[in-house]
Parts: sequence; C-alpha cells; structure tokens
Amino acid sequence: MCRFPRLLPIVVLLIAVVQGDAIAGVEGRKVISLDGTWEIAQGTMDQAPTLFTHRVQVPGLADMAIPAFSDVGKKESEKHRQAFWYRRVFKVDGPLPAVARLKIHKARYGTRVFLNGKLVGDHLPCFTPAVLDVREHLKGDGQQNELLVRVGAWREAVSRSIPDGWDFEKIRYIPGIYDSVELILSGAPYVENIQTVPDLEKKAVRVVATIRNPGQPVETKVACRVSEAAGGKAVGAAESAAVQFEAGKKQTVDVTVPIDGCRLWSPEDPFLYRVEVSTGADTLAVRFGMRSFAFDPKTKQAVLNGKPYPLRGTNVCIYRFFEDPTRGDRPWREEWVRRLHKVFRNMHWNSARYCIGFPPEKWYDIADEEGLLIQDEFPIWYLDKWPAELKSDQLVKEYTEWMRERWNHPCVVIWDAQNETKTTETGAAIQAVRGLDLSNRPWDNGWSPPQSPTDVYEAHPYAMYSDGGPKGKPTTFRLRDFANKPGAPGVPGGLGGGPLPNQGNNPTIINEYGWLWLNRDGTPTTLTKRNYDAMLGPDATVEQRRELYTRLLAAKTEFWRCRRQVAGVLHFCGLGYSRPDGQTSDHFLDIEKLTLEPKFAKYVRDAFAPVGLMVDYWAEEFPAEKKCKVSVVVINDLDKPWEGTVKLSVVRGQQVQSYPLPCKVDPIGSQTLTFEIEVPAEAGAYQLVAELPGTDGQPVQSLRDVAVPAAKK
Repeated sequence: MCRFPRLLPIVVLLIAVVQGDAIAGVEGRKVISLDGTWEIAQGTMDQAPTLFTHRVQVPGLADMAIPAFSDVGKKESEKHRQAFWYRRVFKVDGPLPAVARLKIHKARYGTRVFLNGKLVGDHLPCFTPAVLDVREHLKGDGQQNELLVRVGAWREAVSRSIPDGWDFEKIRYIPGIYDSVELILSGAPYVENIQTVPDLEKKAVRVVATIRNPGQPVETKVACRVSEAAGGKAVGAAESAAVQFEAGKKQTVDVTVPIDGCRLWSPEDPFLYRVEVSTGADTLAVRFGMRSFAFDPKTKQAVLNGKPYPLRGTNVCIYRFFEDPTRGDRPWREEWVRRLHKVFRNMHWNSARYCIGFPPEKWYDIADEEGLLIQDEFPIWYLDKWPAELKSDQLVKEYTEWMRERWNHPCVVIWDAQNETKTTETGAAIQAVRGLDLSNRPWDNGWSPPQSPTDVYEAHPYAMYSDGGPKGKPTTFRLRDFANKPGAPGVPGGLGGGPLPNQGNNPTIINEYGWLWLNRDGTPTTLTKRNYDAMLGPDATVEQRRELYTRLLAAKTEFWRCRRQVAGVLHFCGLGYSRPDGQTSDHFLDIEKLTLEPKFAKYVRDAFAPVGLMVDYWAEEFPAEKKCKVSVVVINDLDKPWEGTVKLSVVRGQQVQSYPLPCKVDPIGSQTLTFEIEVPAEAGAYQLVAELPGTDGQPVQSLRDVAVPAAKK
C-alpha cells in the first residue's frame, strides 16, 4: 500500500489501516495511519489558531497548502508567522488497549503535539522520528479525537544547539510534517524496537528486540518468526526462554533464528525477509536482508557479502529538491520515487549517497527493493563555521534515533555523520554511538578525521574548482593534467580531495568530483559560468556546453574508477534543484518523466559500466611520429571473469582506423592493453574511441579528442 497518498478531501474518520512499523496480519498490534489531508493554519509558537481554513497533504510540506500561504520557507516569512499548526480529527473504534503511541516519522522545525487539548510532548530534532505516549489523552469507543501538531515556520525556530539542516546552497527551508504519521496501538509488554543482525556464515539472523512493559509484571516467552517478504513462505522460527518483564521497565531479548535456504541480499539480487517478534500482547514485524558490508583496511576496498564490491553511484540532495520549483508532491509519490531509483540502476549505479539530508522512509524501502546501497548522510554541513552551541551530546541523541530507525534496511551500508565540516563534535558522537549498531557498519566523518581504520575517507576532488568570487578566475585545469597523477585523492602528488589529507590511509570514497554543473535548461550555474566562458566563450550553445560537460565528466569517472585506488566513485548529483540562481543541478530534462539529458545518459552511463574501459591517453596532440602506442585500461567489477574483444579506433568523420585486441579480465580485476596505431598524416581533429561489448548487450565506449597539428612552416 502506498504510504504517500495524493491530496484528497479531508478525512475525519480513520479505520485501522496497517502501515509503517507493523505489517498486515500480525497479532496484538494495530497501526492507524494518519496520513492524508490535514487542516493547517499559521500562527505563533505559543497559541494555537482558532480557525483552520487551509488544507495540506501529510506527508508533505507546508508550501503544498490549499489555498497557498505566502513566502513559505523564506526568512522573510517570519513577518507573517512563527509557526504552522496542523490539525486532524479522527476516531478509534472499540476500547483502547494498554499502549497507544503516536509516531511522527519526520517533521520540522521543532515539533509540539497536543491531543484533545492536552500537551503530549515536544520533539525538537528535525530529521528523526518523534514517538510520544498518547494513551492518557486518547479516546476510544468511536469518540472524536483532535490532534494538533505545531512546527516552526523557519529553521531558526529551533535553537543553534539543534541541527537545523543549514546548507550553503539553499534559499528556502520549508517546514512541515514531511513523513508519515501513525497511531500505534498494542497490548503490554510491547516491542519497542528490533535490530536484525545477519550472520552469513551461520545462515541465521540474530534478532535483538527492545521490549517495554508499562503494565503489571508478567512472564512470557518472546517468539521470532522469519518468512520471505515477497510471498510469506516461512523459513525459520525460534523463541526465547521465559522472560520476567518488570512493571515500567524495558528489557533486551536476544534470539538467533536459522534461515532455511538462506539467500543473500545484494543490488544484483535484492532479496528481502521479514521477521515478526511477538510477546503475545504485541507483535512487531520488520523487513531485513541477509547481507554484510565493510571496508577492508588492507585492500582499501568495499566488501559486500565477503567479496570485493566496487561502488559506482550518485547523490540525492532531497532537501535541495524540496525547494525545486518542479517538486510538487513527487517525493511522496511511491511510483515516482521507484522510477527514480530504476533510472539510477539503469545508469549502472549500485549505490547512492542521500546527501545532507534524509528523504521520507519510503525511499529506504524502495532502495531495499530495487537494490541500491545507501550512504546515509546526516544533514550537517558547516565547513569551518561550526555553531559553538551544538555539542556532541545532542548529536548522540539524534544519531541514536537515526540509527534505530534505519538499521534493519539492507540498503543502508554507511552511516555518514556530516558533510565537508571540520569539527571534533561529530567524531566524539560517532565513538559514543558506534557500538549501538551490532552489524558494525562503517562511518564517514566528512572533512574531519575518520574514527576507525575501517571507516571511510570522504574525498571531493573538484579539479575544475573556481571560487566564484567577483575576482574569481576559472581554473586552468585540463584533462592532460590527469597524466601520471595517482588514482587516489588526498595523497602526495594527487589531486586534492578536501582540506584534510588521508593521514590514516583509510579506504576512500569519492562522492563528489564533477564541477561544471549545468541547469536543466543547459545554462551554467552561478559556480560554473566563468569556466564555460573561459573554455567555450560566452556565446557557446547549450549543446556545446552539454557535450563538454558530459565528456569531461565521463573522462574523470573513468580515471578514478580505472586507477583502482578508491573504494567508490559517486557522481554529484543524481537529484537536486535547478534554479537560475543555483550553484549545482542534476541532469534531468523532464522531472516528471525522469528523462535524462541524452549526452549524459550516453557518455556517463558508459563510464560507469561494470565492465568498463578508459583510453589512458591524456595528451591533446598526437606525437610527431608515424606510429604511437596508446594504452587502454579495462576493468571488471563483476565477481566472474570477463572475456571479449576490445577495439581501439582512430576516427575523423567517416575515416576510421580500427585495431582489435582480445582481452580477459579476472573478477574485480583490471587489464591494460597496448595498441600500436598509425598516426594520421593529415592535420586536424580526431577521436580515439575504445569500445567493448557491454554486459547488457550495448557497446561501452571511452573517447578522447586528439589533434594532429599542422606542419610548422
């Protein structure tokens, strides 16, 4: 069932719709979805409005209200309002059970909840779920309940001691309840949280359940049942010994369940299981995948399910997309989000960084199902401007809520504490919470030191960086500068990846590197106009800019991948905004149809092919000889050998000289072929084109522009 309904007429009566934490068919738990159309009004932080004359979709954002409010998400909106107040009226049929909790998956900025006129509680974090006990104020037996949720109208509604998602590129910070809302009803003791810990060697899953008992003391066994998520076939069961649950206390129960016919999860085979944990009074079910992930501190490579696994991917800047003028309700439409992930997979990407912010939880479900490894980045980006009020103890609270929400998703393989920020606070928080994840996923600490030899070093080697200031000049970098450069950024003699060198020699992920962004209409962004003016001139056409951008991006991708010195190469970015005053952008021409710019889809897709290649020739001219040698590097990201014919051609219009060579590449290996070619006698512009048959039946190419200079007079 889609968790993101389109805007509908206001719904007053809700019937036990099963969603969220629970899965249909489990006993002892009823989950009532409060998604749908709510009433909304603007006002102050302290006083609820008396009239609600607008409607809005939940989940969604306050700028989706009908009629619309003015200046939503802009600082100047403070003259209109301090807060938005959401209102929903609903009924619960039958008597109330022992436990009733309200879960607001994500809302910003600063959440305060009232039920039937009574204050339930506050939840200040903007990116993690609020779970509040509402049993005392909830009415059952078909009586009417009034729920009010207040959120601040601007990011400064929360203090500087709370992460607020500051982003140097954003101009709007749009508030709202931007993820699902649920009322969770159960008996006691109830299952508060489940952490699944796959054990691939034993073909079993360790199930660690936190169980809370708000009622009378009780002794019971905890039962665990595992089934296939698609189809429900039972594959394993186990139960604990009898456990004494004391009144008002919580307890951890640890059960290991062997799995018959254990099938591993990977992007190539995203197979999912479901585990149900039952106390007799409550049952919670979650999905999981049997997979392991780590970085090898010796080889510096990613390891998925015990095998080396090169990461190829992109970035999603969902909070930037929130302010995109074409956004609409797309982030909450399941079919659109699924198509987006399919587009990513079609680009040969097996991974993505959800960059500087978390999308709605449904995105993680879809990544699980479509097979995409996620580097999950907490929305912190301060560079060297860390707010003194924000301390590690607050981060520990929010990181804990974040991890508990995500640790059953097989797609989430890297906890990313921050982006491009220099601080000691995130490192201290990582050390405090690392042990909570019993799967011991690696961490990324942005531009602060990695906290473990198995953590990842984040590199952003923007070779064509321009400072963009009034006197800023575009870089003089050219592709020829890649010749003889080491394939790892942040090392001596290499291209810089950030202000912090990789002193610990940690495994490296390049998750930004392109520069040269173009808006969706082909115009340069504010950061790249000087680059294009310098390289192509101010009168360059859209097609000239797109050709230059995508060809250079493909060549850079090939360089970082084929040097085989980094664990992952993630392009920036797969989804962002497109604004005339923006700094970055994505590559879509039609955001509803998710149509990619054709040159990007051609050149960059080839550069990310699992069996890929690179013309390792970076000079801009051929040598003044009749023959020359050209190297072509072939890489194989598959876990099986690849064998085929690689062809190198010298092309000018219809004039083609081709040189084929046989090639065999070991699993996760590389091979360098040396072609001896005839240098064309006629002066002019030529292309070196290397080609091999792709694993999907389409040819994969690498291209270089090389000139034969005119004879000197």
